[in-house]
Amino acid sequence: MWPEMPAEWAGTKADRGSAFPLLVKFIFSEDKLSVQVHPDDEYAARYEKAAGGRGKTEMWYAVQARAGAEVLVGLKPGVDREKFEQSIGNGTAEECLERIAVREGDAIFVPAGTAHTIGAGLVLCEIQEHSDLTYRVYDYNRRDAKGRARELHIGKALEVIRFGEQSGGKIEPVSFKRGPVTETFLVSCRYFATEKWEFGESVAATTSPEHFDLIIILEGAGDFAWGGSRAGYSPAQVWMIPAALGEYRIEPSARTTLLRTYVPSGSDEFLRNLKESGVEESKWSRLVHK
Repeated sequence: MWPEMPAEWAGTKADRGSAFPLLVKFIFSEDKLSVQVHPDDEYAARYEKAAGGRGKTEMWYAVQARAGAEVLVGLKPGVDREKFEQSIGNGTAEECLERIAVREGDAIFVPAGTAHTIGAGLVLCEIQEHSDLTYRVYDYNRRDAKGRARELHIGKALEVIRFGEQSGGKIEPVSFKRGPVTETFLVSCRYFATEKWEFGESVAATTSPEHFDLIIILEGAGDFAWGGSRAGYSPAQVWMIPAALGEYRIEPSARTTLLRTYVPSGSDEFLRNLKESGVEESKWSRLVHK
């Protein structure tokens, strides 16, 4: 539907030349995921056209986290290509990655080219570019029921991993109160901007004509109300809010937590709202990734 979707839904600044721009997942990790990396757009366009030609930058929001849960994101200082390649061969790849303890409500940014893995005991909401390109470098020597190992992609992974200074990791968000809503700004990059809203009373919201919004319900229940119409929401639903909808209301029947995410346009709404929040620049500038 995306290539044919009218601007009233998609937004006046939407790019309809490829697939729908965002992919939202809920990840339930009961065991470690493989150590892996995703290519950036430039590499994917050059070498992965058959797979869509789009790289993968992503973020995770921890919906639930058991005690001791962690993710590993980014290389430790001093880990270069040679050292990391050796670690793959001797089974110590995860010892080259930065360990990040995760609690409910934490958020992690994982730009393309960042080596990473997700540990056990987590329910994550993942927001990402619409891409499934994953290069596995280590899978803990696991085998399926027929004794087969999953395919690894070590050569490609080493080509796309960003060695040196790392830009991913745990997000230090900025929160402030706007009317009945506590708004938490998580991260903005060229592919998505994401905020968390928490509220127990009716909230007035307005769309931008430039882009659609995705509203991801994490907890609570209630109704969306617009133009004499209503629709009920509940946890784990994801709603696409049309760009041209204009004013609408979110009317909770139970205290609600949601994520709002969208593809930033040239007006840089995320940055503008941060500036208007009154929070000092030193606290929010690191949330914006060019």
